[in-house]
Amino acid sequence: MGAGRRPLNETMPMVERFFNTSGPVVAEDHYCIPPLGRLDLDEILRLIDGKRYFVLHAPRQTGKTSALLALRDLLNGRGAHRCVYTNVETGQTARGDVAAGIRTVLAEISERALVALGDGFLDETWERTLDRAGPHGALRQALGRWSLNDPRPLVLLLDEIDTLVGDTLISVLRQLRAGYDMRPAGFPQSVILCGVRDVRDYRIHSASAGGIVTGGSAFNIKAASLRLGDFDEADVRALLGQHTAETWQQFTEAALAAVWDQSQGQPWLVNALAYEACFRNKANRDRSRTIDGEAVMDAREGLVLGRQTHLHQLADKLDEERVRRVIEPVLSGDAAGRASPDDVEYVRDLGLLARSGTARIANPIYREVIPRELMYAREAEIALETEW
Repeated sequence: MGAGRRPLNETMPMVERFFNTSGPVVAEDHYCIPPLGRLDLDEILRLIDGKRYFVLHAPRQTGKTSALLALRDLLNGRGAHRCVYTNVETGQTARGDVAAGIRTVLAEISERALVALGDGFLDETWERTLDRAGPHGALRQALGRWSLNDPRPLVLLLDEIDTLVGDTLISVLRQLRAGYDMRPAGFPQSVILCGVRDVRDYRIHSASAGGIVTGGSAFNIKAASLRLGDFDEADVRALLGQHTAETWQQFTEAALAAVWDQSQGQPWLVNALAYEACFRNKANRDRSRTIDGEAVMDAREGLVLGRQTHLHQLADKLDEERVRRVIEPVLSGDAAGRASPDDVEYVRDLGLLARSGTARIANPIYREVIPRELMYAREAEIALETEW
């Protein structure tokens, strides 16, 4: 039988799964590495059982939300806890308007509780609590009354926490801290803050304080900071192997090596390279065709030249002065220049530098894209038009 040929007695699945490049993974729709397998699950469960509040952070599009949703389902399936996942990103538009921000956060949590648990207590009470306690106390009181309403301890997963802005973020962090001593009967037993950055790296401009408030000072009850890592090479091969197992489309060894080499396991890049090669390339939709190294490199060029959303978002990170202090010397071959160890670690956490060893760009694709994005940023700073 030739490579890529499916046995006659085997049939294609009714709906072909694909490589996911947007949003949480859904196992029925996407090839995926099991999300809980990417976490230090024993440590997370130990922290939850120990009534601890902690941080899970990782660069964008690495699988944080998928991991949190899987953790929620695991805890609720066991029945010993009530666990609610909430994405608080909708509160970003409130910026420093604490009243609007807290209203949005409470509405999101109550909706998620209703959908995930069928629990309508918060939905029925949070607006009265907001009227009574005001925005600077409503979150603490609402979570406290909700916790008291059911003997099962409450676990709260707050995703995209670092998208909140200014005094809204400060208020959320301080209200969580204010109720900490009442857990587990009168406040969530455990809270996981999830975002791109560790809470220690939050630099929050507070209009009310007239300056910068650090996340560490606003949330000094953090017990641990966990980071969701990239795929290792075995994960990359396993993910691509799912496509072969279901479609019988083969990858050459050169193709497998190229996906790993170009991505270094960054999850979005792995999925995007494979999707470009196997699905966007119309010729390769013929599953009898083998995916070779050239097809992967063509996919790479398509991602880079197309300035895909994930790659374009690098520009936002490069706007930060502390990021430039690290990245620009690295690109010029001067390691991390005079940047502080904290700045270097921060840029590693953002996923721009390799996780270990000397300071170097995380993968070959970023190594090509980052200078381009820096150039765009520099050009945008030029105020005068060029006269030809």
